[in-house]
Amino acid sequence: MLQFLKRIATNFRYHPRGITIGKTSRVHRPNTIYAGSCIRIGERSIVLRDGYFNAITEYAGQSYSPSITIGDDVYIGRHVYLTAMDSIVIGDGCVLSEHVYITDLSHGMDPNNGLIMLQPLESKGPVRIGKHSFIGYRVAIMPGVTLGEHCIVGANSVVTKSFPAYSMIAGSPARCIKTYSHQDRKWIRSTLHESSSSAQH
Repeated sequence: MLQFLKRIATNFRYHPRGITIGKTSRVHRPNTIYAGSCIRIGERSIVLRDGYFNAITEYAGQSYSPSITIGDDVYIGRHVYLTAMDSIVIGDGCVLSEHVYITDLSHGMDPNNGLIMLQPLESKGPVRIGKHSFIGYRVAIMPGVTLGEHCIVGANSVVTKSFPAYSMIAGSPARCIKTYSHQDRKWIRSTLHESSSSAQH
């Protein structure tokens, strides 16, 4: 796995303007990056092409102090979309598959305030992805969510609430389907998931 990552990393290293990036990390071209001074990438991390990273410092006449922090040894696949008016933190050792969407904000939706795109942004809180978590293909992680370390998120899931460490979650909205047992050294089906499934039948 490490050799594979090193082969990827040999191509197209560049230093996007303003970003704080570890000397041993790699960002591939092209990526769309706004407010690079609010974005930090740690050491030995890889960001593949066609991502969108937007730390929003001003919108609809309002100013914000955003930050996007990507830890050490993080792998980010293609077409990832990260946008923050508050804070997004991706912990060390995380893997983000392709087309992952993470945001800590939403547009104003007040019918009395005119066009949606001209309304001030709203935040329901920062997003935190715990260390060594795996975020599957086309996952959406919504504002205010915290995932503990070593979480696994299944493909196409929409994560609208927080989950503790060692949770395997899936669905729209995402639910816990398994938890990791340190005693048994394997993932065990969640009793909460089983009881909710039984209630539906």
